[in-house]
Amino acid sequence: MSPSKTQAESFKALVAGLREALREPEQFTLSYAAESSAFVRFNHAKVRQSGQVQQASIGLKLINEGRHADLHITLAGDPDVDLQRLSEGLQQLRETLPLLPQDPYLLLNYNSWQSKNVQEHPLPDTEQVVAEIAQAAQGLDLVGFYAAGHISRGFASSSGAFGWHQANSFNFDFSLFHENGQAVKASYAGHDWSSEGFARRFRQAREQLEFLGRPLRTLAPGQYRAYLAPAALEEIMSMLCWGGFSAQSIASKNSPLQKLYGGDQAFSPQVSLDEKVSGSLSPAFSDEGYPRSDLKLIVEGKAGAQLVGSRSAAEYGLTANGASGGESPSALNMKGGVLPESEILKELGTGLYISNLWYLNYSDQPAARLTGMTRFATFWVENGEIQAPVSTMRFDDSAFSLLGSQLEALTQEREMLLSASTYSQRATASALLPGALVSKLTLTL
Repeated sequence: MSPSKTQAESFKALVAGLREALREPEQFTLSYAAESSAFVRFNHAKVRQSGQVQQASIGLKLINEGRHADLHITLAGDPDVDLQRLSEGLQQLRETLPLLPQDPYLLLNYNSWQSKNVQEHPLPDTEQVVAEIAQAAQGLDLVGFYAAGHISRGFASSSGAFGWHQANSFNFDFSLFHENGQAVKASYAGHDWSSEGFARRFRQAREQLEFLGRPLRTLAPGQYRAYLAPAALEEIMSMLCWGGFSAQSIASKNSPLQKLYGGDQAFSPQVSLDEKVSGSLSPAFSDEGYPRSDLKLIVEGKAGAQLVGSRSAAEYGLTANGASGGESPSALNMKGGVLPESEILKELGTGLYISNLWYLNYSDQPAARLTGMTRFATFWVENGEIQAPVSTMRFDDSAFSLLGSQLEALTQEREMLLSASTYSQRATASALLPGALVSKLTLTL
């Protein structure tokens, strides 16, 4: 039996045990998270640490007459021990509930929906991956982290809802260091490891590494033509997702995209952005017990759907659509454009090639104005050819400018970027993004 089937059966057994232990008028929701992950850490292009992590946990919410309390329980993998832990947790929540006030924004989903999505993408043997990385990095100073394996998520409720999700993925996050201390940062991630795809991505990083040996070019503050690689664009999109599409933020007038939803601003018609749950690493249901489906967040530059969690739905009279508690996208999918990757430098002509952006924050949130730093492999380009690496600079510009009036083209090719976060467990967030050619980017110092 596959690990996924074993985990699903274990979760069903816990759900059945919880149903039996429930007392009227109690209700529950039970979420499940598990992973079986290989981790390999590289330094100086050699394996310095290798290991396997297998873990599973559940999140129990007990509800009684408008009061609710939550408990997180780590599972042992022994059915009897896990049922005992769940039983003890249930009793602990029963004793806690009378001490709590009723929650006016508690909105439960009483539908008995069913959802099952098991992605059986075959993952490569870890030894094969390590061998390919070692061969590609021969003679280079590579630092990196490889994480791969299957992730499972489950949900069940006393109303009869049941969801199961399993997806396989890998993420190789790495940097190549030049002897002068400069570095190229890159990643290769997805569902299917392609030796050809990895070699192509690594070759690009290696080519950029050679340019880092040239003398640094220092630019004066001002406005420059620029190309933002997918990793740089992802930093901008991550900031916009920080409350940008949240129903709660929009209703309370705190969204950085308030002017977009108010119809006062728009992005370029080239910009279409979806929350594409189908086929992603993210489950098609939320921890709150609402099914999730694909949503069109930005349609040809105009505002589309909002991300609505249950609390926002209760407070503002909206319909919950499976958003997380923070109402942030977890499966971003941005439509590509017409610019071929092979023509990027030619179309850029003279300006900046920006591989990454760092330390972003809002300098004027209502205007979606962002500030941050260039870092890792930012190059000065003249007449379609890379001339020199550029000293670290600060930019300050509005997303409505960069992805609006100043956006010239998006690339045909898109890059899959997975969250490298392993804090407590491997994350499931992803972004499929093109690169962006902009006519003006403002550098301030």
